[in-house]
Amino acid sequence: FIQMFQRAKKRDVLQLLRRAPEEMRPFLVEAAVATQSVASLAALSDFLDFSKEPKSLLETFLYAAAFSPRPSGELLNLVLDKLDGKQLAPEIWETGIVAVGSLVGKLCQQKLCGLQVVERGVETILRGLRGAEEEPEVVIYLLALGNARLPETVPTLLDHAEDGPTAVTAAATAALQRFPAAHISSKVKRVMRRIFHQKRKSYDKTCRLAAAEILLDNHPLPMDVINILLATSEMETEMATFLLLKVQNSL
Repeated sequence: FIQMFQRAKKRDVLQLLRRAPEEMRPFLVEAAVATQSVASLAALSDFLDFSKEPKSLLETFLYAAAFSPRPSGELLNLVLDKLDGKQLAPEIWETGIVAVGSLVGKLCQQKLCGLQVVERGVETILRGLRGAEEEPEVVIYLLALGNARLPETVPTLLDHAEDGPTAVTAAATAALQRFPAAHISSKVKRVMRRIFHQKRKSYDKTCRLAAAEILLDNHPLPMDVINILLATSEMETEMATFLLLKVQNSL
């Protein structure tokens, strides 16, 4: 199907999508996304109506885009256009924003961070995060930043990791875990120490474990290892055992 779509014109792909039996459409949508030809993406743009199509088909499209191994700028542009300024079902909006983060991250890995559409994707996430008022909404934008893994967003993630409520802290620290060691700076480590040792407030054990993992997985300092080991004496067994094994594996 991908080979066929690569040779097909927009009207042929669109006709096939419209005439296919309902149970066949998810497969055809995935094939069109995988093709990423100008014609297949233009056909998808005309075919997918985010205000009418079944949620399952829209999610199929967004997942296919998010998991595309080498996405194009045109694919990101299509996703952004479909999300822009529309009243969407919550689950479609959530999947879409996380997909945008994934596409931005993969395009940057291909050295395409300078594309205008990538900048548009980053701004969509950051603008949404700034305007988010509900905790679940903030979490989704942080997940998207974790997928994007952009160095310039580390300070934003640190702010949410240290000062946010539990779900927000967990999402921000999980996002930071996805960054390569080159971006885990001394500032990041200072914040992770404060979270793990609960210097400013109490943190959920999931957040503390994530902070400890960041410290242990990124060129750990001897004092960090010692302090984490000392802290295990005051933890519940499961958490302490996990950290002891983590240190053992590092050694």
